[in-house]
Amino acid sequence: MGIFGRKDTDPTATATVSPELAALTGDYSIDPAHSTFGFVARHAMVTNVKGKFNDFTGSLHLDGTDPSKSSASIDVRMDSIDTGSADRDGHLKTADFFKTDEFPTMTFRSTSTEALGGDDYRITGDLTILGVTRPLAIDLEFNGAAKDPFGNERVGFEGKAEILRSDWGLTWNAALETGGVLVSDKIKLNFDISAIKNA
Repeated sequence: MGIFGRKDTDPTATATVSPELAALTGDYSIDPAHSTFGFVARHAMVTNVKGKFNDFTGSLHLDGTDPSKSSASIDVRMDSIDTGSADRDGHLKTADFFKTDEFPTMTFRSTSTEALGGDDYRITGDLTILGVTRPLAIDLEFNGAAKDPFGNERVGFEGKAEILRSDWGLTWNAALETGGVLVSDKIKLNFDISAIKNA
C-alpha cells in the first residue's frame, strides 16, 4: 500500500488509513548523500549522455492521509553539473546553456500532489531555469519507509519526467552533416530521493 493510500473505486465509501501510513506524516529533508537528481540527453542522434547535479537541497512535507496536502521544494546548484566530462561540463555552464554566473540555481516548488493508485503519485509544480518558470509534472513511485542504523526515519521515492529544454530558453545546438542536431530538445529527468524525517 502506498504512502497516501490507494484510491477508492467507490466514491461513497469511507476511506481508511493505516496507522503506519499516518505515522509518516511530517516534514523531511532530502539527504543529498543518498539521493540523485539526474538527466539524459540524446547526443548526435545516436547515443544518450547521462548527467547529474551534485549539489542540491530540498524539503518534503508528507501527509499520510491526504496526498493533496503533501508538498516539495528543491534548490539545485547549476555549477554542480556532472556529465563525466570536464570540457562538456564547462560548456554547459556557459552562456550557451545554463549561464551559471547569472542564474546559479534551478528551483522546483510543488503546487499539487495526487495519488494515482498503488505506490504511484504525481507531483506538479513550478520549475525555474534561467529565470523562466514553467509547470512540470513528476511521476513518483514510493519505495518505502525505514529506520536506518542511526535512528533516522527515512522515506524513499523514484521519479521521472520529460521536458523540452527550449521551453526554458535552452536553445543552443549544432547541425550535423548527416542531418539532425547535436543535442536533443527532449530531456529525460530522473530522481532517486531519500529523505530524513525532521526531529
